[in-house]
Amino acid sequence: MNKNSSNIMALAPNTSNKRETVCIFGTGDFGRALGHKLIQSGYPVVYGSRSTQISNLIPKDAEVLGHAEAAQKAAIIIIAIQRQHYNFLTPLAEVLRGKVLVDISNNLKLNQYPESNAEYLAQLLPGSKVVKAFNTVSAWALQSGTLDASRQVFVCGDDVEAKQMVMDIVRALGLTPLDKGSLLAAQEIENYPLQLFPMWKFPIFLSFGLGAFFFIYCLVLDVIYTYIYEKNNFSFFIAITIPNRVFPVMALILLALVYLPGIFAAIIQLYRGTKYRRFPDWLDKWMLCRKQLGLIALAFASLHVVFTLVTPLRAFASWRTSKRIVSQALNNKTEPLDHTNAWLSDSYLALGILGYFLFVLLGITSLPSVSNNVNWREFRFVQSKLGYLALILCTAHTMIYGGKWFLSPSAYKWYLPDIYILSLIVPCAILVVKFVLIFPCVDKPLTQIRQGWERNPKYSE
Repeated sequence: MNKNSSNIMALAPNTSNKRETVCIFGTGDFGRALGHKLIQSGYPVVYGSRSTQISNLIPKDAEVLGHAEAAQKAAIIIIAIQRQHYNFLTPLAEVLRGKVLVDISNNLKLNQYPESNAEYLAQLLPGSKVVKAFNTVSAWALQSGTLDASRQVFVCGDDVEAKQMVMDIVRALGLTPLDKGSLLAAQEIENYPLQLFPMWKFPIFLSFGLGAFFFIYCLVLDVIYTYIYEKNNFSFFIAITIPNRVFPVMALILLALVYLPGIFAAIIQLYRGTKYRRFPDWLDKWMLCRKQLGLIALAFASLHVVFTLVTPLRAFASWRTSKRIVSQALNNKTEPLDHTNAWLSDSYLALGILGYFLFVLLGITSLPSVSNNVNWREFRFVQSKLGYLALILCTAHTMIYGGKWFLSPSAYKWYLPDIYILSLIVPCAILVVKFVLIFPCVDKPLTQIRQGWERNPKYSE
């Protein structure tokens, strides 16, 4: 008898896991998409709408009622309507008293109103508990399930319990809640989706500026100088040759700039003797956009690979090869193989291939879908150790190719160094300083500082 009873109990549904009903005001794109996702996650959903007629667009397992009746069925009400329509909620103040209202609205421009939409909603309904959430997730991502790039959901609110209830729903939907604090943070959260690539602005402007400078620099030396002093028209270099000189230079310099702020941070921490003081704002911003700098550098490196592969197809390359062959035939002379050049050429190509492979590996591990599946130690090993190895290989690749111009007077047209000489300044300086930082006499105190040790502690025990 006891055994049978235990079996019956084991087969009985676990009612404690039953989810609470969620009410949604608004049957627009986002309201429908969110309702569908909630139903898939096991939440009963009731829509509050002016029209109680069931539409084909509404999720089939959802219930549609009037606003007041729908609100009475749930403790959490998601307000999926725009701010200009909030006034209809005022007559429902008594029904909504004590309810958790989740404001998911966005504006058309930054700081469109003096206060955030969530704060405005809280002013309209002071008896309700307003929480800001879900405004950083798109309806399309919810419907299609492609949430890898927008999995993080910012949440803020003045009531801790209400905020926790909303964060539980966020987790149940397979998303990651990020507590941003009180409702005062709502303005910042509402501005976030309106910012166009906020972390990409500095890397893009820097890349555009450096790219324009190096392009004009090459144009002056390879086209204008040649036309003035040698009367050769090499203007067609603008299409392939000059870009293929700028791309590897940009890739190397931007990769070096990914690791330069880390060098600055180490020097500042050694100088201060503590890690408990904030870095300068410019360094903080620089460190936050290192991923974007690295991805742009990878894009330039990829373009360099493609442009190099198509180089033999160019008319100029075919003409130069045939000219050399004809010249040898007319002179009845065959040039012997230069083994030194062969070694340099093969070494240059091998270093470039290995450097590009590590470059791609760095780019892949920076993707959220990959970085979320590795632990901190693995991620740091790839991004730091292998990253510096990629920088060494790419620097050596450039040095072997352009090193011959360092001591060649013909390389200094108008007393200006070749572009490859310029490209080696930043990475070589970083590698030299990094080499000094790994000395035990420097690395040991730096490690201690990063573990919490202070040279002059403000508060002694």
